[in-house]
Amino acid sequence: MAVSMAAAAGRLRRAIRRSPPWGSPSRRPFSSEPPPAQATIVRDAFLNFFRDRHGHRLVPSASVRPRGDPSLLFVNAGMNQFKPIFLGTVNPRSEMAGFRRVANSQKCVRAGGRHSDLEDVGRDLSHHTFFEMLGNWAFGGEYFKEEACSMAWELLTQVYGIPQDRLWVSYFGGDPKAGLDPDLESRDIWLRLGVPASHVLSFGPQENFWEMGDTGPCGPCTEIHYDLAGRVGAPQLVELWNLVFIQHNSAIHQGCRAPPYLGRVGAADEGRTDMAYRVVADHIRTLSVCIADGVYPGMSGAPLVLRRILRRAVRFSTEVLRAPPGFLGSLVPIVVETLGDAYPELQKNSAQITNLVSEDEAAFLASLQRGRRIIDRTLRRLGPSELFPAEVAWSLSLSGNLGLPLDLLELMLEEKGVQLDSAGLARLAQEEAQHGSRQAEPIQEQGLQLNVHALGELQRRGVPPTDDSPKYSYSLRPSGGYEFSTCEAQVLQLYAEDGTAVASVGKGQRCGLLLDKTNFYAEQGGQASDRGYLVRVGQEDVLFPVARAQVCGGFILHEAVAPEGLKVGDQVQLHVDEAWRLGCMEKHTATHLLSWALRQALGPGTEQRGSCLSPEHLRFDVATQAPLTPEQLRAVEGTVQDAVGQDEPVYMEDVALACTARVPGLRSLDEVYPDPVRVVSVGVPVARALDPGSRAALQTSVELCCGTHLLRTGAIGDLVIVAERQLTKGTTRLLAVTGEQAQQAREVGQSLAQEVEAATERLSRGSQDVVAAQRLSKDMGRLIDAVDTAVMPQWQRRELQAALKVLQRRANTAVRKLELGQATQKTQELLQRHSQGPLIVDTVAAESLSVLVKVVRQLCERVPGTSVLLLSPQPLGRVLCACQVTQSATPAFTAEAWALAVCSHMGGKAWGSQVVAQGTGTTADLEAALSTARAYALDQL
Repeated sequence: MAVSMAAAAGRLRRAIRRSPPWGSPSRRPFSSEPPPAQATIVRDAFLNFFRDRHGHRLVPSASVRPRGDPSLLFVNAGMNQFKPIFLGTVNPRSEMAGFRRVANSQKCVRAGGRHSDLEDVGRDLSHHTFFEMLGNWAFGGEYFKEEACSMAWELLTQVYGIPQDRLWVSYFGGDPKAGLDPDLESRDIWLRLGVPASHVLSFGPQENFWEMGDTGPCGPCTEIHYDLAGRVGAPQLVELWNLVFIQHNSAIHQGCRAPPYLGRVGAADEGRTDMAYRVVADHIRTLSVCIADGVYPGMSGAPLVLRRILRRAVRFSTEVLRAPPGFLGSLVPIVVETLGDAYPELQKNSAQITNLVSEDEAAFLASLQRGRRIIDRTLRRLGPSELFPAEVAWSLSLSGNLGLPLDLLELMLEEKGVQLDSAGLARLAQEEAQHGSRQAEPIQEQGLQLNVHALGELQRRGVPPTDDSPKYSYSLRPSGGYEFSTCEAQVLQLYAEDGTAVASVGKGQRCGLLLDKTNFYAEQGGQASDRGYLVRVGQEDVLFPVARAQVCGGFILHEAVAPEGLKVGDQVQLHVDEAWRLGCMEKHTATHLLSWALRQALGPGTEQRGSCLSPEHLRFDVATQAPLTPEQLRAVEGTVQDAVGQDEPVYMEDVALACTARVPGLRSLDEVYPDPVRVVSVGVPVARALDPGSRAALQTSVELCCGTHLLRTGAIGDLVIVAERQLTKGTTRLLAVTGEQAQQAREVGQSLAQEVEAATERLSRGSQDVVAAQRLSKDMGRLIDAVDTAVMPQWQRRELQAALKVLQRRANTAVRKLELGQATQKTQELLQRHSQGPLIVDTVAAESLSVLVKVVRQLCERVPGTSVLLLSPQPLGRVLCACQVTQSATPAFTAEAWALAVCSHMGGKAWGSQVVAQGTGTTADLEAALSTARAYALDQL
C-alpha cells in the first residue's frame, strides 16, 4: 500500500515541477492541453496517505442527493454524510456508529441553497457547481486540531512536495457580536509546526467559520492557502485545503466552432468564449454526477436547480461556442472516462445520462431560439436607459412559458448592457408564490367567465363548441420522455376583462380568447388548467402568455395578457407548458391509482368525495367510517407502488356511454358524463376492461375520466400520503406527493425513525446525570416537533408519534427521579446550615429551575412554618431564583412579590402564585441580591 502511495506522490511531484508558474503572464494555468497534474493522482495520493500512514478507513462518496435531509438541495461538503454523528443522532447499531478515523473523496454540488456558486461559474477560474472534496475525519475523540493540522502539513509538504514558503494559513479571529472567541489554539499549532508568523492570518466568520446550512453542524475552521505569485510581488492566495483540484478537458473545443480555450477572465475574455468553456465543462460534470445519483431535471427543489444548470449549459454551448445540436450529450463519455473509476455509478448509467441530456437539450433549443428573438425584439423597442420589462422576462422564465432560467436571462441582458426590472420581477414572483399557497387548499378563483347572454349569442351565431381533442395529442419518446404537439387555431371571439365581446384587444390588456380548437386542458374534474402561451402564426417573437383555460358551456375560454394587439380572425399557434402538463398528468394518474388502492384496502364500496390536483399538490377526499389506521395507509401506498413499479401501460379510449353501464368495478363519480365518454384503464385495454365477462375492472383501476394521463405508470416514481384529516364525519381528506417529493418524504421518515431508534437506545442505557437526562428529554421534545411537522409518510408519522409519546413519558419520569435525588442531597446540605426557621435565604448549585423548586419545596416540608428563597448562580452571570412562603405568613407576604423584588434587583423577571414563585436575573453581586431577599422578607414578617 505504501508503495502505491509513494508512486502516486512521485508522479504528482514531477507533474507539479513541470507545471508553469500560475502567476506567469505568458502562460495560463489552464489551457486547451490537458493539465499534467491529473485529479486521479491527487485523489489517490490523498487517500493512500491517510489510509497507509495514519490508519484511516476509506469510505465511498455519498450520493450528491441528500438522504433524509430536507435542509439541503445537494450534498455540498464532504462532511454531509457524517451529519448524524455530529448531531448525535447516529443509530448506535449502524456501521457509521463505529467510524473513528475515515477519509473520503466526496462528490459535491454547490448550486442553489446557502452555498451556491452557480451564477459565478465561468466568470473566474475558481468557482464550480461540481467538484470533489477530499477530507479526513476523526470521531469519538480520536484526534482533533493538533493532529489534523500536522497531517495536513505533512501531506502538502512531504507527499505533494509543495514548498513551505508558498503556503499561508488562516484561522478564526473571533466574532464579538456572536460571543465567539478567537481560535488561538489553531494559531499556536501552526506556529509550532514552523509556519512563519507573517504567514498566519486571522479572519472573521465570513472566511473562517463554517456552517453547513441555516441549522446543523458548524464551527471555526482553519485553512491553508497557496501563493500563486511565488514571492514575486504581493501574495496571490488561493485556498488549497481541502484540496480542490479541477481540470478542464479539450474535447469541448474539438466539438464546437469556437476559438481554443485561453484561460481569460473579465474584460480580457472577449465574447465570453473562455467563460463559456468553463460553464460547459463544469455543468456537464454536475449534470452527469447528479443524474447518475438519481437527480433528474424537474419542477422543484434540486431537480429544478438541475434544470437551470442544463439550460445554462445549452445556451453557452450553442450561442457562445456555436456547438451543433446534441453537443452536450457527446461530452458525457468524456466525463465518465475522467471520473468513472472513482465513481462507478457514472459508468453504470452512462447511456441513460447521455440520452437524458441529449433529449432535454433538444427540447430546450427551440425555446432558446424563440426566447432570443423575443429578447432582441424587445431590446429594439427600449429607450437608451429603460429597464427590460419584468412581464416579458417572466414570460420567458422557468416560472413562465419558455423556461429560461432568470439568472441566464440576466446574463444575456448583461451582455447587451441592459438591466432587468428586478423590482417588477420580485412583485410577479410574490404574486406567483401567493397563488401557489392558495393552491394548497384550493379556492375556486373566478377568472374570466362567459355569462348566459354571451353563451346565447354564440349559439345564435351557430358557433360550434371548442374542439379540445388536441389536448390528448402527445406521445412517448423511445427514451421515456414525452413529446407534446402544438396546435394551430383561429381566434373566433375576444372578450374584455368584464366579459364584453370585442373585435380586438390592445397591448397589455387582460382578455379572454375563444378559439375554434385548442390543445389546452381546461380546468375540470379536479385537474388544474394547463398554462402556456400562444403566438401569432408568422410572428413568433411575440408571446401571449395564457394563465388558464376554463370550460364555459362547451366553449373553452383562454385567459391571456396581450403584449401586442390581437384581433378576431388571427391565426395562432398554441404551446402548453410541458413541465406543468406533465406534472398534472403524473398527479392525475396517481390519483386513479390511489383511488383503486383505497378500494382494495377499505373495500369495493369505498367512494371518492372529490379531488384536486396540480403539479405541486394531490388532494383526495374519501368516504370512510373511521380514520385510516397506519396499517391501512401503508397498504394503500404499497398497492400504488406495485402498479408504479410494474410500469403498466395506461389505456385511454372514447366509447359510447351505454357501453359503460353495468360493468362490475367500473368507477364513476356522481356527474353527468358526455356521450361518447373517455375511459382510462391501467394495465388492461379498454375493450377488455369493459367486457362484463372479463371482470377486469375489478382487478385494476378503470374510470370514466376526461383528464390527461401518463401513458405508463412508471413515470409517477412513487406516491406517499403525507397528511390526513377528518373534513366531516365520514369524510377523510388525504394529501399526497409523488416522484422526487415522495422519495424525499420517505428518506425524511427513515431518518426520523433512525433518530427515534437512537433516542430509544440512549434512554435504555439510562443516566445518573441530571443534565444528560434533561438533554435527552429536550431531544425527545424536538423529535416530537420534527415528526409532527415533517413531510413524511403519514403511516410512519402515526407510528413514531405513538412511540415518542411513550419515550417522552419515560424520559420525563427519569428526569424527575434524578432531580428529586439531587434535590434531596442539596436539601440535606442546606439543613446543616439552616436547622430552623422562620426564614431561609441562601445560594445552592442547581442545574435547572426545576431542581431549585424541588429543593425549596423539600426545605419547607422538612422545616414547617419556614419561608425559603434560594438563588442558584449559572454561567455568564445568570441567576435562577425560587421561593415558597409559609401559609402562616401575613396575607401581604406572597411568593410572587418576593421573587419579583429580588429578580427586579437583578434586572430580571419573576412569575408564580402567592405560595410558590420562580424567576431569573443577571448579577455579579450575589450577596447584594441575597440582602435584598432577606430585607424584603423580614419587612413582611
